[in-house]
Amino acid sequence: MTRIFENTATAFALKSDAELERAFYLFRMISNEPLVKIGTSLTHFAIKANLPVEGLIRTTVFDHFCGGVNEEDCMPVVERMWEKGVCTVLDYSVEGKDTEDPLDDALAKTLEILDFVKKKDAMPFAVFKPTGYGRFALYQKISEGKTLTPAETAEWERVVRRYDLSCKKAYDLGVSLLIDAEESWMQKAADDLVEAMMREYNKKDRIVYNTLQMYRKDRMDYFREVHEKARAEGFQVGMKIVRGAYLEKENDRAEEKGYPTPMCGSKEETDANFDAAIRFGLDNLDTVSLFSGTHNENSSYALMEEMERRGLAKNDPRIWFGQLYGMSDHISFNLGAEGYNVAKYLPFGPVRDVMPYLIRRAEENTSVAGQTNRELELLRKERKRRKI
Repeated sequence: MTRIFENTATAFALKSDAELERAFYLFRMISNEPLVKIGTSLTHFAIKANLPVEGLIRTTVFDHFCGGVNEEDCMPVVERMWEKGVCTVLDYSVEGKDTEDPLDDALAKTLEILDFVKKKDAMPFAVFKPTGYGRFALYQKISEGKTLTPAETAEWERVVRRYDLSCKKAYDLGVSLLIDAEESWMQKAADDLVEAMMREYNKKDRIVYNTLQMYRKDRMDYFREVHEKARAEGFQVGMKIVRGAYLEKENDRAEEKGYPTPMCGSKEETDANFDAAIRFGLDNLDTVSLFSGTHNENSSYALMEEMERRGLAKNDPRIWFGQLYGMSDHISFNLGAEGYNVAKYLPFGPVRDVMPYLIRRAEENTSVAGQTNRELELLRKERKRRKI
């Protein structure tokens, strides 16, 4: 197969020379682990101390990784990507709220985005995070099988209602809804709830998608279990397949609490697990739709080759590729140019509220050594091509 991801002219076609330079220097900073640690600590401090740093953050890291502070802000980016064959998943990236009002705000935002998405072919999916709809500690307590207090039971009923309102609206509009995955010790409660939504709203179409983080050893078994239930009970499965975003936190907690880590033992094992999940989905496309969320070139090529080998159209509606905005443009835009279904996650929200997301992106790029180096290599190549 032609190595299409080397084409930097297509990859960075939407970037002006100034934006290309900003990306280059941003990834150079991210490649320096001590600098990232100092930067994230200073950012946490500045935000807690209410220092006026939003302008600086907005013009650097925020504008590179986010579409804006609201949906309308994002539209120029959405439309420019659509012209290049790349769709958008609008992601309201406000994390970690523990009070009821922000949870209802997140629900209102998801319902609003679903209406917004329905009007635009460029946005085939909506998305939300489990902790956008409920407290982390509540998911954890349910996942651990502990008895809820009457107040917590009522609180969980409100979480279920938020899921149901969102999934029903997605079903009514015919829009697919991606539900993200989070830490392993709260995920079972979220999985069970997403599964219940699939039973209700995926009877004919693949509306509701769960997310499998394949750095977990048990996720392939879970995929098979859900698929067996779907066949037996007559519902469809939507699965977003990713490697995972909380590796260090997962390993640290396992060590601290004295239990075996749920993580794969190596990156190679995670890669094999990811590719196995993709193959399993392709083997069962009669009941499964796949969203392959990865910045890994080899996994992307492997999926393309499997599609070709099986005689599947590049734009088969059951198969999507996805990357995060601000990363892996060489994968996204070259896939779009070739006619594959591809979407960028485009985060948005108030600058201060989106900072936990941005800090995680910086830390994630630092911990995955090859990722940042590859971004830099391609940016250097494009700078040379443009004679910058």
